[in-house]
Amino acid sequence: MKNITEITEQIIKELTQKKQTITFAESCTGGRIASAFTAISGSSAVLNGSCVTYSNEIKHLWLGVEETVLENFGAVSQQCVAQMLGGIKNLAGADYAIAVSGIAGPTGGTEEKPVGTVYIGLQTPFSQEVFHCFFHGNREQVQEQSVVFAIEKLYESLNLGNF
Repeated sequence: MKNITEITEQIIKELTQKKQTITFAESCTGGRIASAFTAISGSSAVLNGSCVTYSNEIKHLWLGVEETVLENFGAVSQQCVAQMLGGIKNLAGADYAIAVSGIAGPTGGTEEKPVGTVYIGLQTPFSQEVFHCFFHGNREQVQEQSVVFAIEKLYESLNLGNF
């Protein structure tokens, strides 16, 4: 199996060949997905920018997440991540978008949404899908698993391979 750097390199190569772009709206991952991309030479051909939207206010102001969605479902929800995807894709004018919102811990969890609950969304030119994930481990492990999951889902959506 390829490591996440090799997978990201392949994604960048594929998007470059297709002259397509990607953007990210990250909350609990704090920019780690963007960091995984910008660590690779040539990423500027496909990544014009991304946002770390940590607070609800910034999710609303920058990405257009409706206040009623945040009040009724919370930032860690399928509904919020779906709106984050649309907002960042429009903001960046990108072909693809990834959005992530979750509870990395060690605090912030509830019975309904325990630590490790993460919603990861992928917007392509053809579809939108939001995955409800539950990761185990400490804060860094939850963040890292979220990054790997998101990048692997993008890789699969580009028909570059399956895991």
